[in-house]
Amino acid sequence: MADQEPGSNNQGVKLLGILDVGKTPCAREAILHGAGGSAVAGLVHFLATSRVKRSFHAGMAGFMLTTLASWFYCRYDNARLRVQQRIIQEGIKNKVIYEGTSRDPTRQAKDQ
Repeated sequence: MADQEPGSNNQGVKLLGILDVGKTPCAREAILHGAGGSAVAGLVHFLATSRVKRSFHAGMAGFMLTTLASWFYCRYDNARLRVQQRIIQEGIKNKVIYEGTSRDPTRQAKDQ
């Protein structure tokens, strides 16, 4: 693993043969959070009821719920961050364009 070259053609980890976990944003974190949620839900249910099969089902439900919740939260946060970055980039571009002209908003604030 450590002696692989950076330019080598590495397949990465694919989930169900579809989702490349290394290249898809938020996928790795969502799977790891889901694994933790699964362990906690299954263990807590087992300690409460001592039923193995139902604890497994609770663990699977915990995995699905935690994975989906983490996935959607991360994707929402990334989308919000991209919108903020776009607004900031547009503001910087407008500042560069209008700097020193009569339409400069900072100049109007100083004049008043």
